[in-house]
Amino acid sequence: MAIHEDEYLQRRHVYEEHAYVLDFLPYGRSSEKSRHLAVPTVQIMGEQFFTLLEAELKIGATVLVHERIYIGRERREKVDRILTRISYDQLTANAKAEIVPLIAELVKSQEKRFVEFFNNSQPVTPRMHSLELLPGIGKKSMWQIVNTRERKPFTSYKDIQERTGLSDIPKIVSKRIMEELSTESKYRLFTRTV
Repeated sequence: MAIHEDEYLQRRHVYEEHAYVLDFLPYGRSSEKSRHLAVPTVQIMGEQFFTLLEAELKIGATVLVHERIYIGRERREKVDRILTRISYDQLTANAKAEIVPLIAELVKSQEKRFVEFFNNSQPVTPRMHSLELLPGIGKKSMWQIVNTRERKPFTSYKDIQERTGLSDIPKIVSKRIMEELSTESKYRLFTRTV
């Protein structure tokens, strides 16, 4: 079945609509040699795919750490332009300090999304299930989750914990997201590659 070119481009280029501020750099990054003027820059993390980005703020715009800002393609209130995607290693020390609590907050607030992952996850290879990529989940736990969800889909983090014996589902998911962001992960469950 052929995919229409527009549909292919939409699938290939996934854009974040909103992001959260990890760090505010009023004079940009000091390592940027190509800039003649220092412009206010933010390091941000996308809401949907946890994409790490640097963006230039509009003149006079102010932001707070953990503030949710619009970065989509329509009229942006605070962001002038997205400068580049960045890796975890390119984050400032302040941004690295903020990323773990922010991910934990997002995982808690997006409970429905991650519960759906537990309900619908599939094998990534003939020998490995995507659930096994989560920290602390091996074959035994994976089969327990799969067998339990077949009887009745999970409805919440608490439901998963009570019916499978796993503890702290948000922490397990948060750890996986951090692993995907900070290492060269072959399989990505929740993030997108640069």
